[in-house]
Amino acid sequence: MSGTSVGMWLLVPGLLKLGAWDILKGWSNRMDTDIEPRLAMQLVNESAMCVNRVRRKNSLGHQGFQLLNGMGRLASDEQAHLLLNGHTVKDSYDMMLNLGMQRKLCGHYGGDIIAVDPHRILSSSKRVMSKKKKKTDAPTQKMLQTFFCVSAQTGQPIMATMSSTGMPTTKATLELISATGKIIKTPSLLVADKEHFTNGLFEEVSAHKTFDLLVPAMNTQRVKGIMQSLEYRKLDAGFALAESNFNFDGKKTKHRFIAERFGEKEYSYGAFLTTSNKAAKSLLCNDYDDRWTVEEFFRFENDMGLNRASTMNLNIRYGGLAMSMLAQAATYELRKSLSAEYKKWNARHLADEVLAWNDGDIRVKDDTIIVTLYGHSDYLKTEEFINLPQKLMQKNIDPHIPWLYNYKLDFRFK
Repeated sequence: MSGTSVGMWLLVPGLLKLGAWDILKGWSNRMDTDIEPRLAMQLVNESAMCVNRVRRKNSLGHQGFQLLNGMGRLASDEQAHLLLNGHTVKDSYDMMLNLGMQRKLCGHYGGDIIAVDPHRILSSSKRVMSKKKKKTDAPTQKMLQTFFCVSAQTGQPIMATMSSTGMPTTKATLELISATGKIIKTPSLLVADKEHFTNGLFEEVSAHKTFDLLVPAMNTQRVKGIMQSLEYRKLDAGFALAESNFNFDGKKTKHRFIAERFGEKEYSYGAFLTTSNKAAKSLLCNDYDDRWTVEEFFRFENDMGLNRASTMNLNIRYGGLAMSMLAQAATYELRKSLSAEYKKWNARHLADEVLAWNDGDIRVKDDTIIVTLYGHSDYLKTEEFINLPQKLMQKNIDPHIPWLYNYKLDFRFK
């Protein structure tokens, strides 16, 4: 079979390493011979291709994409809708939890800093619903809220949750932290933005055995007064720090308040609240800067389906988010085998250059599917894909692909 989407087969080794088939079977509550996990696999691969509803592109139906999912055809819109709507929010939540645990075993997370951030997606839903501002100077709009925890060292998502705009940020973040704690068992610092400057969040995290929290303080008149009244210790030219205790209005619990002052004669100030005992300079000058990795994650991976919210049916949207998270994990495994400066490639660039539009052919020899990619492949460490079954066995990974009826996979490059 000749086709132009044969690059998608490069994701299969990563999916095997992640145990993707078992994760999808657990989500769908089906067995190896059932169709539902294969329909889910198509949704995963659609996300990796950074296109919405590949099943509308009939030209792909005879170019190997359907075989990649273990099927002889593409799933229809109705099948995809019924599959996602037939599974609950909890099913997809548990799937992402299982994926996060597997990614932890695969070494996708490192360091002891976790960036936390909401990611709000504009929605075209016709429902009557609460509206929020995506930016302070923007009009209120319908949107879907997603909340992510991302490893600051590797930039990889640990866990995600989702809600309508009516859900308060504090409540949604506490649910996210609770789920993240089931994946990350080592002491870590959560870094977040100003909207997490709430008493409810600090009360809960203060009692948490694993996590500490660091957020900027809201620039209220009370906070301004505290910052300007403190005695500062000069550390560098134009930079000084001071500390105090802070309690939210009407609350007795004291939290650690760190203020920073900039300038020599005319000053500007900033302030943070934390539950951590680490040195103040390290927290503000090193650790908090790592929060921007979550923004980089959104910028790089948005096109994998993290920027779509056409419906507010949370069963469907949660299922779509779970499939996108699995696709993102598989592409991260593939990125390890890229010889080019892959850090400059966002998800769409990766899909266009490597996955979606490469010429090649697919054939079967004995018990092995052989995929041949033609043309330029300098971006790939091709030696990692040649004799793939043997290389997988050396890593203690079973080379048989269960959704492809236990065939093995190998590659050729010409």
